[in-house]
Amino acid sequence: MTIELPDARGRLRTHEPRTEPLAVTAGAPFTSRTVFSAAHVVADPYADTTPDSPAAVDWDATLAFRRHLWSHGLGVAEAMDTAQRGMGLDWAGAAELIRRSAAEAKAVGGRIACGVGTDQITEGTLAEVRAAYEEQLALVEESGAQAILMASRALAAAARSPEDYLEVYGHLLRQSAEPVILHWLGPMFDPALEGYWGSSDLDAATETFLEVIAAHPDKVDGIKVSLLDAQREVALRRRLPQGVRCYTGDDFHYPELIAGDEEGFSHALLGVFDPLGPLAARAVRALDTGDTAGFRGLLDPTVELSRHLFQAPTRFYKTGVVFLAWLAGHQDHFAMVGGLQSARSLPHLARAYELADGLGLFPDPKLAEDRMRTLLHLYGVTP
Repeated sequence: MTIELPDARGRLRTHEPRTEPLAVTAGAPFTSRTVFSAAHVVADPYADTTPDSPAAVDWDATLAFRRHLWSHGLGVAEAMDTAQRGMGLDWAGAAELIRRSAAEAKAVGGRIACGVGTDQITEGTLAEVRAAYEEQLALVEESGAQAILMASRALAAAARSPEDYLEVYGHLLRQSAEPVILHWLGPMFDPALEGYWGSSDLDAATETFLEVIAAHPDKVDGIKVSLLDAQREVALRRRLPQGVRCYTGDDFHYPELIAGDEEGFSHALLGVFDPLGPLAARAVRALDTGDTAGFRGLLDPTVELSRHLFQAPTRFYKTGVVFLAWLAGHQDHFAMVGGLQSARSLPHLARAYELADGLGLFPDPKLAEDRMRTLLHLYGVTP
């Protein structure tokens, strides 16, 4: 049986759904790479909310998805951009998410790292930005999770020079109890972060970023780079102090960056590993055995889907991630905190379904097909 899907020009095209998913199995953590999936949150579809009200989260479904990721050996990067930080999930919701997920990780033996930001304020002085960071860092460390120091909209607005970034990050690193992951999120993910590290010139910004790391190498476990520029990431990776890891956040070039070259490789902290989790785990296990060709053979075909999900405006990629989670049966509805399910068009979602189905990502292809048909009917699409 076939299904008719709308394209960007409003025409219907025929797709023949798969009947069997890709074979994947659960397993232990990996040996060759450290791999985190940034995980989405599941909204409570029955909550009486508006886009401006505090997020209402379905905690059971949200934590069940994290157990799914852990079961395949992936770490969970919690309360990050993928969880709609600053795009539907406020600090109160993120704090509760961190507490619950960290407790769940402890209960099942899963690896977790959590985002530390300043989203309890929208603007402020450098002292107020530091205080906001400190509040969140304390909560994450008290939960027992590793901290990820996220880029801050408030710091981007308050900072007047690279020295302001050096002062704020130096202050935080000196007081962190354990090594953290530093996160450089590019403006394609959040326009408010334009000019981060004190300059819109990426070469100059890179020097400031490296200066922060060089001053505190014992407090930096690694860096997560989300600039969608593979050459820049490799160049930055080669300049890191010994023992500081590079976690790729490049959802366009991740197979080549994780595979690496003769001078090194990137670990991974990726939003696209939310929908790709089981397949990504199978690929990294091939890499664990030294089978780089097998790794690339599994992961290279996923790049078309990832580039589709993360196409401009990139910050709306979360809509496609949650949509695929619904089709895959990880949640019973396609609703998002902040009403963000409306952020992508029907043709965009239809193409995401087509690509994901072609990869065998849906554990129950018939369920995914039925749910896609339901969405098409809601939009008034008839063959």
